[in-house]
This record gives sequence, structure tokens and C-alpha cells, in this order.
Amino acid sequence: MTELWFTEKQTPHLGLSLRVTKTLFTDASPYQTVEVIDTHEFGRVLLLDGVIMTTIRDEFIYHEMIVHPAMNTHPSPRDILVIGGGDGGAVREAVKYPDVRSVELCEIDEMVVETSKRFLPEIACALTGEPRVRVVIQDGIRYVAERKGAYDVLIVDSTDPIGPAVGLFGTDFYCSCHQALRDDGILVAQTESPFLHSDFIAGILKGLRDAGFPIVKFYTGNVPTYPGGVWCWVMASKRHDPLTDHQAGRLEVLGIRTRYYTPDIHRAAFALPRYFSEALGMA
Repeated sequence: MTELWFTEKQTPHLGLSLRVTKTLFTDASPYQTVEVIDTHEFGRVLLLDGVIMTTIRDEFIYHEMIVHPAMNTHPSPRDILVIGGGDGGAVREAVKYPDVRSVELCEIDEMVVETSKRFLPEIACALTGEPRVRVVIQDGIRYVAERKGAYDVLIVDSTDPIGPAVGLFGTDFYCSCHQALRDDGILVAQTESPFLHSDFIAGILKGLRDAGFPIVKFYTGNVPTYPGGVWCWVMASKRHDPLTDHQAGRLEVLGIRTRYYTPDIHRAAFALPRYFSEALGMA
């Protein structure tokens, strides 16, 4: 019997292979190739230009970790902006907080949003029928530059730093994010693999500091389908420290259910392995 396998080349010398049951969707947008495949091990998988963006089985880890640490550090997160993240997972997690007033999703590629609604409804469920959510199809770099002082939490749920996402990792963009946040605002961004991309991540640290963020802290989590299996994010804040200002009881008080993120995970995630902190010059 013939077996069909998909392989993502995560580096020139490293790949991840998944056995495919069916190809559900494939098309080209003005920005990239968008595909959805169904796999034996991880269920439905969203691919952009042949790179795994999210899977039904492990998406909760990434989406919880890009949202909940900031939402449990800021004392009163009301207005949230998500840049990228067209699958809707970050939006789904943000609207779990009843005090949130608005969540804007700014995604450059409408095909990603519509494909996620169709094939990944478990992830994209908050993109329709949730009155606090507004979807904007626009270049995130330009959109953020026009939104001064509008947000409490800004989440950059970008793809890898290639193609349309390159500008989302630069100092100029971080400066725009700083201006788009209120005086006690928090920026969160995905920052690739600490094991495979440490030199690149060190540049992100410098860019955020140059943009004027006094508090910049990286944290990690385990995402099985992402390069290296360990992923990292950065929290850049104008005022609030994710360790000293952590609202440890907020999830329980609000009755918010998570599958990966907990108060203990929050504290542990910011304890960086020595190889990573040394690469950042923070050891």
C-alpha cells in the first residue's frame, strides 16, 4: 500500500515528516501557498509555503503561551490587538477573559482566515459570532503605525521571518508597537526556536530595547511540530514584569480553562536554559 508523507525542511539538514491521510485544500493567495492536510499523528495541519503553522493536536500549547502570560501579567487587559494569527487561535484565547472589551485581528492574507474558518473551526471559532472581535485584512506594519495608544496588549503572532513577515521582526516595527500601546502596555511576539535560532533572537532583544521597552523577557514552551520542539516568545513591557506582577489566581477566579498554561508553567517558562540565556548575553 502506498503511503503519502509530508516533510517540512526545518533547516537545510533537519526535517519533520508526517504521514498524510488526505489533502483537504490547496491554493495560492497573493502572498503565499495555503494548504490544509489531514495527518495520522497531528490531525489537520495548516501549511503556508510548505511550513507548518498549526495543527489540531498541538495548537493549544502555542496559542495559550502567546496569550495567557501577558493576560495574567497586565492588571486590566481590555483592548487587544493580534497581528498575524489568521488561524484565530490567539483570538480564541484572548476572548476567554470576560473583562476584555475588544480584540482586533489584523491579518494580511484573507485566504488564511477563510481557510481556517472552513477547515480549522476548533481554532478559528472566535472569528465569527463574537461581538468583541473585529477582523481587519491589512498589512500589520502599516496598521500598527496608525494606532497610537490604543491597546493594553499587542500580540505578534507572525509566521517565520520570511516573505511578508520579515518586517514584523525589525526595530522600526517594535517602535510602532511601543507607540500603539498604552502607558502600561505589553507586547508579546513569537520568536522562533531558542535552540536553532539563538543568533536571530539576540537581534530581537536588541531591537526591543532600542524601541524603548524597559522590560524584555523571553520564555519557552514545548511545541512538538515546531523546529527543535522547543519554542520561545518574548514579552516586552512598559511597566509590568511577568514574574513580580503575575496575577497567579486570575484563571481560577475567572473560571478560564487551559490545557497547557498554568500559574506554575508561567513562572517556570521564564526560567531560561543556560545555553539560551548565554546566547542572549543575559547569563
